[in-house]
Amino acid sequence: QVQLVESGGGLVQAGGSLRLSCAASGRTFSSYTMGWFRQAPGKEREFVARIRRTGGETYYAESVKGRFTISRDNAKNTMYLQMNSLKPEDTAVYYCAASSGSAMTSRWEYNYWGQGTQVTVSS
Repeated sequence: QVQLVESGGGLVQAGGSLRLSCAASGRTFSSYTMGWFRQAPGKEREFVARIRRTGGETYYAESVKGRFTISRDNAKNTMYLQMNSLKPEDTAVYYCAASSGSAMTSRWEYNYWGQGTQVTVSS
């Protein structure tokens, strides 16, 4: 089992940057595929990015490709999401998630979730 805590959200102007962190408890962080999702008001939770256990393979939603970078530091039990060139449509609660399997983009493939961190991008 793993517990996840996100941090780093906030208010930023369009074109700005933020870095989100996801701190995981437990000694088996490196055994999980990790992902970032987001949920805007009135919308479904949507996939943002995913990173494999060793960090050697990443995958992004088309809407964030080229602007966001997912990474992880298994020694620190932490995952990151560097968000650049932010747009108002990126405004959402961002969640980190962990999968004990080979999860891809479906929220149902992830077993564990953090509580979320709010990102607000003003125009």
